[in-house]
Amino acid sequence: MSIPDAADERRHGPDPERLWNESYYLDWFDPDGRTGGYVRLGLYPNEGVAWFWCCLVGADEPTVLVIDHEVPVPAMPSLEVRSSGLWADMVIEEALDHFSVGVEAFGVAVDDPADAYGGGAGGIRGDRMAVGIDLGWETDGPDVAAADAEPWAFHYGVTTRYEIPCRVAGEVLIGDRRITLDGWGQRDHSWGVRDWWADSWTWFSGRLDDGERFHAVKVVGRDGGIGYRSTAGGLVGSYDVTSTPVPGAGGIPTSGVVTLGDLPSDLEPVGWAPVLLVHPEDGRQTRIPRGLMAVTTDDGRTGHAWVEYNQAPVG
Repeated sequence: MSIPDAADERRHGPDPERLWNESYYLDWFDPDGRTGGYVRLGLYPNEGVAWFWCCLVGADEPTVLVIDHEVPVPAMPSLEVRSSGLWADMVIEEALDHFSVGVEAFGVAVDDPADAYGGGAGGIRGDRMAVGIDLGWETDGPDVAAADAEPWAFHYGVTTRYEIPCRVAGEVLIGDRRITLDGWGQRDHSWGVRDWWADSWTWFSGRLDDGERFHAVKVVGRDGGIGYRSTAGGLVGSYDVTSTPVPGAGGIPTSGVVTLGDLPSDLEPVGWAPVLLVHPEDGRQTRIPRGLMAVTTDDGRTGHAWVEYNQAPVG
């Protein structure tokens, strides 16, 4: 397994392709797996825009969505963005070890997550909600400062992308609620052409209660997959991956199974925070149900994870 270069934590210059994008994607959940969220900054310099998502879920709570696909691209090398009702900043505190995110924004609270797909020109309809994020992602593995330690960072090898399991701590504000977090999550960084409308996939990452970390990606219609499971010696990759979601209303699954190597995991949704993507040229729509899951493995262990199903248009 290759280790990403610390310099790759920073922004990269774009290729000329229209859909070239650079993505910083981070998620979290509390120790009980009852609340969580994710943040994504997608930079599209050839389109002249950035996409920003900050989505929050909780068991028996409304889904809160901050989704803005018309954010000005910040000047290199900054990761600070501003738009109407939105400020966010991402800071590489220590490469491959510590990453922090601050958000002050207004989002929309929806009782039915499928309402995220009905925005149209007027945007997603729901109750306006203030959102604040002050969180840090610390790599969940060996001390990267130690001379003989390698960071827990998993490079895909086949593309410019890496994944890092993390411990996540700080505060989340949702309206008048203040959540103090000391939990778990994942962050990834990628750069290159990403056509959300071309392929469907499952992305899956989380932690079992015994401390094992795992991650898997399966592209529909392609053999194999990409993933890792953690061991005392580090992250071990190159597993076969299968994914079988159980379809529900609006394409949002009611349950599912993801198998990483020889270990199947049953998924039970805690909360969904979907995103709708509209192609900039032809209007094709991709739906992305992304949700916090309770996980039970085939060998009887339990934990929590985030799962993302990219549902590209057919034909």
